Amino acid sequence: MLTGLNHLTLATANLERSLNFYINQLGFTPHVRWQNGAYLSLKELWLCLSCDEAKPARDYTHIAFSISASDFPAFKEKILAAGIQQWKENRSEGESIYLLDPDGHQLEIHVGSLASRLDALRKTPYKGLKWY
Repeated sequence: MLTGLNHLTLATANLERSLNFYINQLGFTPHVRWQNGAYLSLKELWLCLSCDEAKPARDYTHIAFSISASDFPAFKEKILAAGIQQWKENRSEGESIYLLDPDGHQLEIHVGSLASRLDALRKTPYKGLKWY
């Protein structure tokens, strides 16, 4: 039986650039690095950066990270001031900023949870919504 998400691995063409982004812009904690990769964490989330040809998704596929409502305004201002590219405008429940990492992986920084999203769906259901 599966128990949860173990780790994420993202390909990167430039390890130094990605380490700088994930540590200094997003606040990940570095643990180890080697010639072709590094391990970082964000609370319980384990992230591996692996040197390889990055082929990020061009569809809606993305990785979303949580942030508190009180921290969101300053974080968003920091991201915008750093000139980090955005890939989408937020149109869903909760505040979000959608940004690209240095290799073009699509990320979202989101205020909210599954519970808050489900509450929003009770008020404004998606077309064809079915509850389980």
